[in-house]
Amino acid sequence: MRAFTASRRFVSLLFGSLLAAAASPGVWAHAPSGAIFTTVFDGTEVNFNIYAAKEDVYLDGGPGPGAPQGAAGLDDDQYVFQVTDPSGKKLLSSDPARCRQFLVSGGIITMVVDTDCEHPTGPDVDHGAATVQLFPYDDTPNPGGVYKAWVVRLDDFLAGCAALGEGDGLNAVDCGLSAGNFHGFIPRHTKTDNFKVGRTNNLEIDTRFFDGATGRTLPGLAVTWTDTLGGSNKKHSYNKPSWNTSDNLAHVEAVESGVHEISIENQPGCLVSSVLCDADSCGKTTNLTGPGSVDVPIKHNDRMWTHYIYVYCVVQ
Repeated sequence: MRAFTASRRFVSLLFGSLLAAAASPGVWAHAPSGAIFTTVFDGTEVNFNIYAAKEDVYLDGGPGPGAPQGAAGLDDDQYVFQVTDPSGKKLLSSDPARCRQFLVSGGIITMVVDTDCEHPTGPDVDHGAATVQLFPYDDTPNPGGVYKAWVVRLDDFLAGCAALGEGDGLNAVDCGLSAGNFHGFIPRHTKTDNFKVGRTNNLEIDTRFFDGATGRTLPGLAVTWTDTLGGSNKKHSYNKPSWNTSDNLAHVEAVESGVHEISIENQPGCLVSSVLCDADSCGKTTNLTGPGSVDVPIKHNDRMWTHYIYVYCVVQ
């Protein structure tokens, strides 16, 4: 039995979306704000990222770990998700896209869209939200056991499929692949997050925000992580007891090989004075005055499992 009961979406909304996509396949919306992350059934493990089985992985959206309430919610809308390998070339989701839809209201996932094949949901312990099971999806060909979860607005997905020549994207399993269009998902209009299944080494990027006056690390501050394909997600600094450190970290786990970008902006609680990344973590010593972006190259079987970025703040 599903933990949440899905309700049917108005046919007129869906029909209007289809018409808009068919009429304007080259017009794209902006990426949704906020963030997504993977979790377990009840949301008790946020950014868990390494799972024993594929069935254990659930999608969550809205305020993630370390995010202030309401600060990282997806825009209210109807969304489609997919699971691929890290390169995005291999679609691993094995059911039609109509089965992979959910609704966001008030910045949180509230329910899946009622079809003949919607995914099971779980009761998130926070915010009265729902989690959505990503399974079914095939095994990743990635040797490190890495998977990539994607989320995009329904209208953007339908337009992306139309651009690939698929006029019935919701009833297709795979709309196709072209440069910059991964099965109907345009990276710059998506939110992505990586996760691993099985016992594997974990490559990660950790950003610490320091109070320049006291040296303590600060919670609740955000970086924007842009992956190797151009998909983005926000990560907020927080502390997890199992890390065995008192530091707060903006934590990006299960990163794939290639160049990732970490962007730091001025934000409430942090006027950025400098951003530092040494050659071991960034390939070359990077020292920015004020806010900016840092490129972090990741290699498969990288000896340095964790890459570090240090941000120094004037606390206002």
